[in-house]
Amino acid sequence: MRLFPAALALGFAALSVSTSLSAQNADAPVDARSMALLAQGRAAAAAGKLDEATDLIESALAVDPRNHAAFIELASVAEHQQLPGKAIRLYREALLIEPNDPAALRGQGEALVAKGAMGPARENLARIKTLCGKKACPDAASLTATIAKGPPPSAEPAAKVPEAPEATK
Repeated sequence: MRLFPAALALGFAALSVSTSLSAQNADAPVDARSMALLAQGRAAAAAGKLDEATDLIESALAVDPRNHAAFIELASVAEHQQLPGKAIRLYREALLIEPNDPAALRGQGEALVAKGAMGPARENLARIKTLCGKKACPDAASLTATIAKGPPPSAEPAAKVPEAPEATK
């Protein structure tokens, strides 16, 4: 009799944990409201309203954080805003949800090139080629061209400027 209340509490705790875990099924489809907000965000981005697009896509992610496409679109908007560091982080979030997405790997690779990180960009290219196998892969071709073009001049390390000699008294 002394253990009954503890056993009952433990049973309720186990029930609530199992219920909350089943509510977060990774295979469940993305919430329709999130997809609608994503579509509005894409339309705003296409119209050049990047701040509005960012707000709408972030709202889509607030509704359903598993919306892989929203992370990719938000990263694309960040690239258009000349924010490659933010884009890299957002593509990484998309890759946590879907690790084998060639479009996310390509986008992240292009953002890495924009930051001057050629090594990681080449690693992304190798992963894309592995995923595509022997068939033609537009994501691999696009990233190959970006890598061949190289980073923009602003991303390359600046040459070390020689220090000015100290003035003598």
